Amino acid sequence: MTDEISYMCGRCGRRHEGLPFSYGSDAPAYWRDELATEETSQLTDEQCVIQREHFFVRARIVIPVIDADEEFDWGVWVTVSQPNFNRMNEVWTTTGREHEPSYFGWLSTEIPIYQPTTLNLKTRVHTQPVGERPLVELEPTDHPLAVEQRTGITLARVQQIAEELLHPLT
Repeated sequence: MTDEISYMCGRCGRRHEGLPFSYGSDAPAYWRDELATEETSQLTDEQCVIQREHFFVRARIVIPVIDADEEFDWGVWVTVSQPNFNRMNEVWTTTGREHEPSYFGWLSTEIPIYQPTTLNLKTRVHTQPVGERPLVELEPTDHPLAVEQRTGITLARVQQIAEELLHPLT
């Protein structure tokens, strides 16, 4: 979050210090709390397995902010095939892993401000250097999230996102 930007919220009518440039999800959309007691399911900060059948990695969708010096970031989950998940684990702590080919995946986070849903958008997952989360490249479709990733957003859009997520209309 940047400290230099404050904004007047169109939802609550108050001035907020700092404009959030990042939001994330703690688990894939398909995770349920009762899965935590199953031996075949596991959720960590960076990976998730559901019933030894579905494999997820935590990643980032980065969106350029065309009138600011920083990028906007959605923290998301992507499901990948078991072989790709296994390969990602093999190189998890390997220097140079960012040179791995990208992996196909399906976006597994629902970002509520987008219609239609963001669930199951096609992606490419690009491994980053050790210690950094993978980057997600959305298939270049006309979905609003994919368009924003390609073309960028403005600070006004960052503010709109903050207002919608932090002060949703009931």
